Amino acid sequence: MSSTLGIRQVPEGTLRRVSLRPGTVFLADCPARLAIEIISSKWAVVTLFALTDGPLRHGELVELIGGVSRKVLTQTLRRLQDNGLIERRAYAEAPPRVEYSLTELGHTLEEPIRRLTDWARTNGEAVAAFHDAAAEKDASSDPSHGPDGPTA
Repeated sequence: MSSTLGIRQVPEGTLRRVSLRPGTVFLADCPARLAIEIISSKWAVVTLFALTDGPLRHGELVELIGGVSRKVLTQTLRRLQDNGLIERRAYAEAPPRVEYSLTELGHTLEEPIRRLTDWARTNGEAVAAFHDAAAEKDASSDPSHGPDGPTA
């Protein structure tokens, strides 16, 4: 027998008790921590955002996202699918066609991702400036770097 968790079927006995107390996000069994771990990879949020306008094929995602390898995108899609955030639909056609789309659970991330994207657009230059300043500071304080770069 299985139960439904969101829209995904979960085999009986695979559910584990988790702490739902406020302020427990630092515990290993906290659902919020698990959710954050799932979407915190470099490409997960970008992939989810790319799918907000509807289903896309693998090649379309590679083109749209830019900078992601096919292998890494495949790994990201599998991880998101395994966690119930996207759906993979294979069509019985020649040549084969596969599309990826957000699940009902995946759609619940649209608004948080839009807010994060808005924040990044507004603050991206400031973050980049701090990043560059920190990199310069690290390079100037590293004794293995002379005025002309790394020393042998």
